[in-house]
Amino acid sequence: MATLGDIIRRHGQEYLARHGPAVPIEHRRVLAVLGACGTGELGRVTWHCDGCGRSHQTPRSCGNRHCPECQSSKNEAWHVEQSARRLDVPYFLLTFTLPEKLRGFVRSHQRASYAALFHAASSALEKLARDPRFLGAARLGFTAVLHTWGRQLTYHPHLHVLVPAGGVSDDGKRWIASRPDFLVPVKALSQIFRAKLRDELLRAGLLHEIDPAVWREAFITDSRAVGDGESTLRYLSRYVFRVAISNARIVSLEAGRVRFRWKKSGSRRWRTMELDALEFLRRFLQHVLPQGFQKVRHYGFLSSQSTISLEDVRALLALANAPARDATPTAPRVLDAPSITATKPTTKPTCAYCGHRLRLVAIVFLRVHFHDSG
Repeated sequence: MATLGDIIRRHGQEYLARHGPAVPIEHRRVLAVLGACGTGELGRVTWHCDGCGRSHQTPRSCGNRHCPECQSSKNEAWHVEQSARRLDVPYFLLTFTLPEKLRGFVRSHQRASYAALFHAASSALEKLARDPRFLGAARLGFTAVLHTWGRQLTYHPHLHVLVPAGGVSDDGKRWIASRPDFLVPVKALSQIFRAKLRDELLRAGLLHEIDPAVWREAFITDSRAVGDGESTLRYLSRYVFRVAISNARIVSLEAGRVRFRWKKSGSRRWRTMELDALEFLRRFLQHVLPQGFQKVRHYGFLSSQSTISLEDVRALLALANAPARDATPTAPRVLDAPSITATKPTTKPTCAYCGHRLRLVAIVFLRVHFHDSG
C-alpha cells in the first residue's frame, strides 16, 4: 500500500517542474519535509533499552502539521483537554459555509480570507447573541475549527463552531441560558456573516477582486443542537490534527495514478477514486495552511485572554441551576467539570526484543533543502 510520502517522493519534483514559480513556498516546504519524513534524511534518533541493554536507531519524523503520520496521535490528547473544559449545558454546532463562486478567490488568498472567515463568523454570532430577543448574553464562549476539504480532496472551506447553550450577562454576574433547541436565527446569522465577511475583505483591500454578484448569493449557515457536546468534540478532534487524507485511505500508486478510498455523505460504503498523481498532489496541497496560521480558535470566556475565568463561569452556572437542584435533591445535576477517564497517548517507543520502554539518548538533526522559487 502506498503512502503520501511515497507519492511525494515519486512525483513531487515532477509537480514542481510542471507548475514552476506558481507553487507557493509553503507548498514547497511541505513537499520537502513530508517526502523526507521517516527516511533518515531529517536525521536519526538513538534510543537505549535499560531492560536488555540494546540500542535502537529510528529515522526522525518531520512533525509537520500536514503530515498524516506525525499528526495521527495528537487527536485524542486535544479531545481530552477540551472535554475537561466542557460545561454541563446543551451545546450547538454551527457551520459557516462559503458559496462556491467565492472559493477560487479564497484559495488564492488563503491567509487573508481565512482570517476574515473567522472574524466574520465570530462577530456575527456575538452580535446576535447580545440581542435580547434571542439570548441577551454579552459574553459567549465557543471554539471555531477551520475545515477546507471535501471527501474527494476538493476545496470546500468552512468553519465549525461549537457553542454552549448560553452566555454571561453584561455585568458578569449571571448565566443566561438559551433554549435547548434554539440559539440564534440562522437566516439573520447568514446575512450578518455575509456582510461582515464583505467588510473584512474590503478592509484587507481585496474586495475589488471578487465578482460583486457573490454578495447577492445566499450564504449557508447551519445550526443544530448536539446534546452535551461530547460527541461533537470528538468529531471536531478528528479535524484539528487530521490532514486532507490519511495513508489508510490511499489504496495504490501505479503508473503515475493514485487510487484512494472515500465515502459519500450519508453513506457507510467505501468508494474508490483514481487520479493522476500530479492532480492528486494539487488537490492535497490546496489544503496546506499558510505558515503559522491557527486553524482552531477559542473565543469569549474560552479564550486565554478572557477577563472572566472558566471557573467563574461554572460558578455562575451552578448558581443559575441552584433552584432546580434544590427542588430535586434525590437527583442533583452535576455541575463540576466532566470526569475524563482518557489519558494523553504516549508516542515513546518500546524495545522490539523485550518490550521495555526505551530511553532517549540522542537526536541528530539534518536539514532538508527545498527550492523557494521555480
